[in-house]
Amino acid sequence: MKTFITDEYQTAAVQALGRLVKHASVLDESDSGAGHPFGKKVLGALEEVLELCQELGFKTFQDPEGYYGYAEIGEGEKLFGLLCHMDVVPAADQAGWETDPFEMVERDGLLIGRGTQDDKGPSMAALYAVKALMDAGVTFDGRIRFIFGTDEETLWRCLDKYNEKEEAITMGFAPDSHFPLNYAEKGLLQAYLTGPGTNDFELHAPGALNVVPDRAAYTSKKIEEVKAALTAHGFAYEETEKGISVKGKSVHAMAAPEGVNAILRLSIALSEVFDFKPLDFLGKLVQENATGENVVGKVMDEQSGELTMNFTDVEITPEHTKIGVDMRIPVTIDKDELAAKLATQAAEYQLEYKQYDWLNPLYVPVESELIQTLLATYREITGDMTEPMVSGGATFARTMKNCVAFGAMFPDTPDYMHQANEQWAVADLRKTMEIYAEAIYRLCAVK
Repeated sequence: MKTFITDEYQTAAVQALGRLVKHASVLDESDSGAGHPFGKKVLGALEEVLELCQELGFKTFQDPEGYYGYAEIGEGEKLFGLLCHMDVVPAADQAGWETDPFEMVERDGLLIGRGTQDDKGPSMAALYAVKALMDAGVTFDGRIRFIFGTDEETLWRCLDKYNEKEEAITMGFAPDSHFPLNYAEKGLLQAYLTGPGTNDFELHAPGALNVVPDRAAYTSKKIEEVKAALTAHGFAYEETEKGISVKGKSVHAMAAPEGVNAILRLSIALSEVFDFKPLDFLGKLVQENATGENVVGKVMDEQSGELTMNFTDVEITPEHTKIGVDMRIPVTIDKDELAAKLATQAAEYQLEYKQYDWLNPLYVPVESELIQTLLATYREITGDMTEPMVSGGATFARTMKNCVAFGAMFPDTPDYMHQANEQWAVADLRKTMEIYAEAIYRLCAVK
């Protein structure tokens, strides 16, 4: 097997990643406008990656409305898509970061910065894998198109717009998950529970729905009693200038049971101090359960495992209560029936269920040419015979037919997605480039 990747391409990919990390491409709709619907910083990252692609010899296109862009090489009707995204989750108040999240640092073989794992790093691995094929004189049997989204971490409006305007891909993959590959992804349902407010206390705990919150600040009334309740439960917190901050452990919402939800811990303590029905939904019903069992009963199937529920983005004021929830639903479970159960339970706590977003599950047959080629390439290069997986995560792969999530995290890669000190090993980037180059060669090259 020929190796297309050299030190030259590794170095170039790292340098390109550093250029992208500098863009704090976090959704900011307060800064939205014509041509930049998700904020100027997000648009800046899109423009930067398209400029990179032009430098490498790709033809590029930027959506005039600012939702997406793409870079393309080759000719013909066949269109192989690589679905990437340039937006990132917030670095919050930067607590826990040892370096500037938006200034990539290379240290001890690690690339540290927001987006290095999700998804700017894997995107650059894929881009420079294709560049290596181009430089090797490979002729493609169609077009290879990098599709760059800008709204993956929230509502995917970018690829909704792409699918509305552009042609469909023939096949492809999203470099935004784990190796060996995900042939199925759970349904993703996000919702808000809303209800009355209270004058007894206030709680402001914002957060991305797809992240288990590792901090929850409280600055309102009866702080000493709340601290006593936290201590009685053994929940860690620290005192701040204005109040307290409850500590948790942040993970991606698809792995919610592996995290520690700081908002739920704070809600448990608050529900022992204040008598407020909507708060009791979190503090007395949900408690620290992250599988939804306390709310809708045990939900699972043989194909994809157990339901997960992540509660975050909570606000309680004199005017209203708002609670966000992210659910990863097993592939055979009826979404509407599950939502009805949640709505019924919420109503008992004076809360009304409102759907916010829904993504259908993904399924591509394991015996397909796409999966068999990707899997064989991965196994030959790594020697790892791990079976393809079902994921609770939601990747862009599910937005298009005959598309799967393929890498870029290896089974032993520490998961820093959405966390402080997000990082990716240079050695993993190199190995990923080798896998992507060979897989794309097998699927797209004229032999």
